[in-house]
Amino acid sequence: MSSAPVQQPSESAEFSAEAVERALQQLYYDPDMAQKNVAQEWLTQAQASPQAWHFCWALLSPDKVPEIQFFGASTLHTKISRHWTDLPAEQHESLRSQLIAQVGHFSCGPKMVLTRLCVALASLILHTLLDSWTTAVPDLLRAFQGGEGSAEVDIRYQALLEVLVVLPEELQTRKLSAERRAQLQSALTREWSSLCPLLRQILRREEAAGPVKERVLRCLVSWLALDVDLGESEGLLQDSFTLLREPELFDTAVETIVSTISQHDSQRFADSLLKMLPQVLALQEQLTKAVQDRDMETSHGICRIAVALGETHCRALLEQVDHWQGFQALVNMILSCTGMPGHYPVDETSSSLTLTFWYTLQDDIMSLDTEKQTLYLQVYRPLYFQLVEVLLHKARFPSDPDFALWSADDKEQFRIYRVDISDTLMYVYELLGPELLRNLYDKLGVMLTDKTHSSSWQDIEALLFGFQSIAETVDISYSDVIPGLLGLIPLITADSIHLAETIMLTIGSLAEWLADHPLMLPGVLRLVLQTLSNADLSVATVSTLKRICRECHHSLRPHANDILTALQEVLVKQIHKSTQSMWLMQALGYLLSSLPDEEVLGKLLSLLSPHIQQLERLANEMPSPASKLSTVHILGLLSSLFSTLDLNAQGEGQEDVRAARSQPRTNPVVVVLQQVFPLIQNLLSKWVKEAEVVKAACAVFEKSLKTLIRDFAPLVSQLCELIGQLFSAYPQACALDLTGQLVHVFACEKEHFPPITALLELVTSITMSIFQHGARDHPDVADSFMQLHTQVLKRKADVYLSEGLDVKVVFYCGILSFKFPETPTVKATCSLFTELISHCEDVPAVREVLQEDGLLLLQTLLEAVSGQSCSLLELLSEVFFSMSRHCPSLLSLQLRDALQPPGFPSALLTPEQKEHFCQQILREQVSKWKVRDVVKDFSLLCRGLQ
Repeated sequence: MSSAPVQQPSESAEFSAEAVERALQQLYYDPDMAQKNVAQEWLTQAQASPQAWHFCWALLSPDKVPEIQFFGASTLHTKISRHWTDLPAEQHESLRSQLIAQVGHFSCGPKMVLTRLCVALASLILHTLLDSWTTAVPDLLRAFQGGEGSAEVDIRYQALLEVLVVLPEELQTRKLSAERRAQLQSALTREWSSLCPLLRQILRREEAAGPVKERVLRCLVSWLALDVDLGESEGLLQDSFTLLREPELFDTAVETIVSTISQHDSQRFADSLLKMLPQVLALQEQLTKAVQDRDMETSHGICRIAVALGETHCRALLEQVDHWQGFQALVNMILSCTGMPGHYPVDETSSSLTLTFWYTLQDDIMSLDTEKQTLYLQVYRPLYFQLVEVLLHKARFPSDPDFALWSADDKEQFRIYRVDISDTLMYVYELLGPELLRNLYDKLGVMLTDKTHSSSWQDIEALLFGFQSIAETVDISYSDVIPGLLGLIPLITADSIHLAETIMLTIGSLAEWLADHPLMLPGVLRLVLQTLSNADLSVATVSTLKRICRECHHSLRPHANDILTALQEVLVKQIHKSTQSMWLMQALGYLLSSLPDEEVLGKLLSLLSPHIQQLERLANEMPSPASKLSTVHILGLLSSLFSTLDLNAQGEGQEDVRAARSQPRTNPVVVVLQQVFPLIQNLLSKWVKEAEVVKAACAVFEKSLKTLIRDFAPLVSQLCELIGQLFSAYPQACALDLTGQLVHVFACEKEHFPPITALLELVTSITMSIFQHGARDHPDVADSFMQLHTQVLKRKADVYLSEGLDVKVVFYCGILSFKFPETPTVKATCSLFTELISHCEDVPAVREVLQEDGLLLLQTLLEAVSGQSCSLLELLSEVFFSMSRHCPSLLSLQLRDALQPPGFPSALLTPEQKEHFCQQILREQVSKWKVRDVVKDFSLLCRGLQ
């Protein structure tokens, strides 16, 4: 094998055809990646060299292998597109002739070389179309027409069509000014009228090969991107419909028609749309046959065409009131696509394409003027009732044996499909209203009570699914059919898991209605609690019970013992998975919140006793993976319970409960927390370095704190001591987050804040040590530390007046946090400095650190702005705005100093641009949105994007 043409690229390198061939040999065949990289770098430099204008032709010689010819064609494109100005004007015509000749030569292939040469020719046309070669398109048409024999004609046409396909694509991808792009697009668009007849002529040649016709269709799609006149394209579009009868061209014809129809600007051409409508409707026969033959590809393609026309141009076609019957026929055709026979996605894949059309049609009808809206509602309201029947039929489960044969992927796609149908039904309800629920109820009543009517569980499930879909998101509290529905549910024999699951979910969707109609609760609860022990229905049953406990808590006191007994049994037996167990504890929290205080503590201790005992056993065991899993699970149960057990907020509407709670008392949750506190402390001493256990323990206190608020006061000192021990032993972000929660709740409590102050001083000192030794491995700690001090600044900034808490530590940790690549950490740091700067007047330490090191902050900010994308610029700009608003004199002194060094923050900036940025920032102290725009523009300048 030949050695590398050069070991390192240099200005004196010999860029000859022979050297390039050796480099390509090395690039393609040398097993050494280092040598490949050297060859790649050398070839890139060769393409940029002046010699490339010469060696590219040698590489295109017929005796070269395709890989070398391809590099020659690519080099030619690179030179024309990027180095055009290097070529003297007098050589333009010669280059053009040579290039056209090469395209003709390679018209038989290889395809990759031909395409690259056509792209190079397209690039040359774009350079010269507006001045020296204004007749480029007609000249090409003449150059590539003719030839002897059908085969030669096809070959020349293929070359011409390849140029025509890539020409608009090259315009779209080329970096051009908006003005020049518009001029070139206009010049090309003017040629479309002369191109269309030729393209139709090629399509209609009986002897034309399939690949030639396919390229004509690709050409149409490509030129449509230039916004050519749809009226001039009608003939080509008509021919495309004809080609749908040719199997080998069907897919390409579908793509062409859909692309044409989907051009939104074509709404300007109402006449063309009306001419297109009969062509689409004429496909109904082909669609029917494809469905009968189970030809999924053909039926899918025709559905795409019908939906594209209906969805893209719905409003335009509705406006043509005189042609409403034609559009109604299209809507019926789309309805037949929605009701495609078979189960999605196993038997058909087309029905899902149609769902968004029904949203569009409904929205467009409701946006019309009153007269047209009334007309169309008379026409389409009955059709939407048909749509509901079709959707519910499509949502039906297959038979159990068939469903068992489906793959996991098919089952997941079917689940998502049902969610989409559910969303569609919910939207349709806005049009049809309560009559839809009455319709569903009547059908369900017939199924369950009419002995002469035979129905499967799938039929019943589908109707309940319809009810659930609507009740899930729409207010149906005024509906008069809900009592009847709840009366029918006990008549259902749930001999399928899917049916039983939908029954539960339907009940859950009616939880808000049940809150207003508590007389219906006993029967519903009986059904739910009976199902609670069925692990197969875990998600549906547990989520339903949780919703009932949340929405109906003020009506559950008579049923509390039954619910508690059922819940305690399934929790002890561990019937449900961890997530559902957490939901059960949340349901218990809602339930207990509705009870009088004197009942809560006893029931709470009875409920938690088995879990506390297990926690005691775990605290005495040696750590193991199994004990870790159990520990996290029990801590999760506690935090889930305490997240919803809110005795202060749940006594609404119960005067006796509220009166009892107005008396001083120790919150039952606090009693339990005091009991388990030593256990948690003992467990954490063993698991202090296990983030999962520490996070679960912190969650127990955090959830309790959020619901207890100031009732948590008896535990503040104890918890601060525990957090300090945890963070000292092994710093973790969750400890800082819990500290922030304490600050938020007790910032104004003088009696309880001293231990929190001591904790702040401790965690700040430890975090400073982490930053000193390299915090890069602890982005979560840095993030939480920034959030903690932002909270302190907002809630109790005077804490920085003490000697124990040095704001300079926070400042310098923040400066380092700006360097983190993690977006959340940088966001939290921006928020910290925005808040910190706002206290430069009322906290002397803040003013002092800004005077000493405000320049460092500005340099850090500018460096961040110069390299950031838009996602963080808004937050960075808020820091600038905070400085401009709260310490303008300091900013005016330091900003210019920060920008003084040459090449900082970007070598692309001029001194004038830096000065302009300074003036704009210093001028704006009112609108942070203007500062954001200034910073965004500055960032673009730094990156050379403006």
